[in-house]
Amino acid sequence: MALHSLSRRAPQMGMRWTRRFSSSPRNASYADTLPNLKIGAHTRVLFQGFTGRQATANVKESLEWGTKIVGGVKPGVEGEHLGLPVFPSVKVAQEKAKPDASAIYVPGNQTAQAVEEAIEAEIPLVVAVAEHVPIHDILRIHSMLQTQSKTRLVGANCPGIISAIGKCRIGFQPLPCFAPGNVGIVAKSGTLSYETVASTTRAGLGQSLCISMGGDVLAGTNFVDALTIFENDEDTQGIILVGEIGGTAEMDAADWIKDYRRRTADPKPIMALVGGLEAPPGRIMGHAGAWAAPGEPDAQTKYQALERAGAVMVNHPEKFGEGMKTLLGNKAARPGTSPLFPGSQKRGFHTMRRVTPTSRPALQQKRNLYIKQFQAFDILKQKSIAVNGTVSRSDGSLSISVDRKSLSPCIVASPGTDFEPARSRKFPFSYNTASLEDQSVISEVAATLGLPVSAQGKLASLVQALWEIFKEKEAFVLETRIGFSAEGKLEVHSAHFGFDDAAYRSSGRQEDIHSLRNKAEEVPEEVEAEKDGIVYVKYDHDTRSI
Repeated sequence: MALHSLSRRAPQMGMRWTRRFSSSPRNASYADTLPNLKIGAHTRVLFQGFTGRQATANVKESLEWGTKIVGGVKPGVEGEHLGLPVFPSVKVAQEKAKPDASAIYVPGNQTAQAVEEAIEAEIPLVVAVAEHVPIHDILRIHSMLQTQSKTRLVGANCPGIISAIGKCRIGFQPLPCFAPGNVGIVAKSGTLSYETVASTTRAGLGQSLCISMGGDVLAGTNFVDALTIFENDEDTQGIILVGEIGGTAEMDAADWIKDYRRRTADPKPIMALVGGLEAPPGRIMGHAGAWAAPGEPDAQTKYQALERAGAVMVNHPEKFGEGMKTLLGNKAARPGTSPLFPGSQKRGFHTMRRVTPTSRPALQQKRNLYIKQFQAFDILKQKSIAVNGTVSRSDGSLSISVDRKSLSPCIVASPGTDFEPARSRKFPFSYNTASLEDQSVISEVAATLGLPVSAQGKLASLVQALWEIFKEKEAFVLETRIGFSAEGKLEVHSAHFGFDDAAYRSSGRQEDIHSLRNKAEEVPEEVEAEKDGIVYVKYDHDTRSI
């Protein structure tokens, strides 16, 4: 079986997960949970981590606003909190309170376990707000989600989901910004979504439903999911999408918008923004997912794709309100015919501009747990992989990373020395895969790299070694440049390994990898800001971002 087909056949391959986490038929899928996003006045909300300080404050606000909260969970404890029942487990809560949704208010290192418990209890909608959830914890959760059809996940690392019309908040969005209305909003960034909400409120439009995709690498609900809900929602008349650097969700959204406008006689107006066009190359801009994996598009590519698809682009969220008001007030105004805000471009972190794509050199992304090449070589040698620090023009590029679309690990191969999107090919595979050596995908990777059949055995060993390192050391990207030695043997000529800092920061795992970090070589201001939990990014020019 070709490895890239595994994600489509997950229910057949993961029967033990299907039996454990859902009584759903085998032919059902995660896509069947999409309607669970349509929350409202009817939605019965449960809280996991109910008695904690943050959850307590959130429950008080949400109750006062009108959200129907039916209680919460504190493991092993029964009682009462804020006049609502406390249940000892999600299963008991499901049996007694019949919740439609669960808000998970536990730390990042406990989030996966809490989500797993909610999946097992078949809670229709689970909203995980915590940041610093280890990537490999979420990979494991997604391998479960893809084998069932009862539970939909929003998050993690997101403000949540909110119905302004139904007064239902599942998350920590600032309530004063919201007003019942007719604009559906989906966003990666919490802060930009609040600005977008405030803009539509000032314009007198208000909001119907606001869905956060979240800032993590692997999102339980993506742009296309939200767009599909908005398309079929009678309360939603206009749609706003707020994207940013990292991943391909905006490209998928552009494809969806193009198709929607083609098949719909009177489409709802869509506006969009892509944050990060002015971000310094290779930097993670605050969110764990705000970085581009090998072969992924940059911000300007996303901007142009959305614009070509027919979305009206703006350069700052404050312009969404009046812009959408114009589009809704005059359906004859069609996206793409003329700039909505001519002459208003201001360069900055969120500045959007029309630019001609140019080829860029391969970027070295900076993240706290990138290690030096000699350290990566040492790890490869422990797996009996031949290394040589001499790079050749004839080298190919091979990586193990995270595929945000299939929500799984993937092999990325490119015949050149960098991962140009047009030449790169991804091969997603199940997180539960033990061995890659015997998979037919090896021949496909070899063909992509232009390697002869005789080299496939060594290629298989290298791919398997990278997969073992990726999983054992909780990496998020392992990039290599590979080529042949003078003797004609396949070897690694360069290596760029990045590891998940959340695994150490929130869970205390991978201390040996984390100890390789050398703060003396990092930007002093950024290291100092980190002590107070601040993500401070120093640009190449006289600008800063917090």
